[in-house]
Amino acid sequence: MKVSDILRVKGGTLFTSSPDQLLSEAVTTMSERDIGSLVVMDHGDLTGMLTFREVIMAVVKNGGSLGKTQVRSVMDDHPLTCTPETEIDEVRRMMLGRHARYMPVMSLRTLMGVISFYDVAKAVVDGQDFENRMLKAYIRDWPVEEPRDEQTS
Repeated sequence: MKVSDILRVKGGTLFTSSPDQLLSEAVTTMSERDIGSLVVMDHGDLTGMLTFREVIMAVVKNGGSLGKTQVRSVMDDHPLTCTPETEIDEVRRMMLGRHARYMPVMSLRTLMGVISFYDVAKAVVDGQDFENRMLKAYIRDWPVEEPRDEQTS
């Protein structure tokens, strides 16, 4: 299974921020849209990723206030990325290795979507469920062999 399979099911709605946007505005977007991340784009290029992890760290650092903090000062400026052709198992390893919950999907320099660790886990579980159903159907329909008469063998 590939990332493109997840994107096909998930749809293409993308939410982005600019690096110069106020963090308070970005957090409002995240809250209103009930999303855990924003891809940070600058003049059509991926420049970072803003997740609730960076937001919480900024709030703690600023004594509970967002103030005039800009997204660029708190974003992850080296986010993990993958392509639509990346295998799900590889994405899972990458996300676990970096404790990443969100990953932008890029085709060359074009943002194709964002997948979450939840999306990856769901795809794996759905794939295993399908495989289990197919195996059970195969076993249930297993052809019964006629007992062989030892004298005719």
